Amino acid sequence: MTVIPCARDDRLRAIIESFAETLRTEAHLLGEHGLEEKDFYNSGVLRGAVEKLRGEYVGTTRAKREFTRHILNFLEDGRLIAGWDPSKGGARHDFQVRLNSGRLAVIVLKGCLDGNNTNIFERPTDADEFVIWSLCLSPGADPRHNAWSGIHTRLSAEMILKHQRVDGLIVWDMVCGTIGRPCPKLERLHTDLSERTTPVGPFKTPPPCVYVFPSSIPYAAQPLARAQPLEAVEFLAALHAGFAGWPEEVNYVDFEIAAAGEELHRRTTIRRGGQVVSASDMTPIRRV
Repeated sequence: MTVIPCARDDRLRAIIESFAETLRTEAHLLGEHGLEEKDFYNSGVLRGAVEKLRGEYVGTTRAKREFTRHILNFLEDGRLIAGWDPSKGGARHDFQVRLNSGRLAVIVLKGCLDGNNTNIFERPTDADEFVIWSLCLSPGADPRHNAWSGIHTRLSAEMILKHQRVDGLIVWDMVCGTIGRPCPKLERLHTDLSERTTPVGPFKTPPPCVYVFPSSIPYAAQPLARAQPLEAVEFLAALHAGFAGWPEEVNYVDFEIAAAGEELHRRTTIRRGGQVVSASDMTPIRRV
């Protein structure tokens, strides 16, 4: 078992690399630029086009927000949440969700979790629940590397150093369950796929990957902080119930600290289905 069920599709990655090489060497044959081969590559047209496309894919949050809005609307229509609102300009979070209990959940959208942007968050003082949602739209990304990098390398260090609680993590987007990122939850034997996928707007999505974090930050007197029950984080419980999640698919994350000379070390342990699926050694806490 691993930190997250899905894995990088090496076959797809090989196709991407092969296509990239073809584009690099035969791009001059595309379009109607009117340039000879040597002039084409000296002109910077290819580099400029690639950078433009990269900026369009990486820089926009429209697709991520569209997916998230569809999910929140679905939960509201199903009375699993009371309502939601986009956060106001200038806020360091993206959505506020009014829960059926009257509590407030605040959601921050992030990318693939392997970059420094993962470390940038601030829990609002009025948040009863604070959840990070990873939407990684790159089909060539490595989900296992990204999930572990986000949870252990980045989030655990930031939470402990800043003493700022994150109640949970969602790893889930519109690529999940597509040919670009096959979902193991849809590949189990004797499973009716119609019971495991949910049509939401233009998407047909498998259950989300949910990670429940502790309700406190570990400190010297209590060095081990164990994950909360799923029911204690109402938004995660609503999401899990609304999208056909199974109890054995929920991930529970524990953090433990220990002093080592002048350094502070921490261990991250992830449990799923009653088993430890990933655990670190005691590693130094350093900002990355």
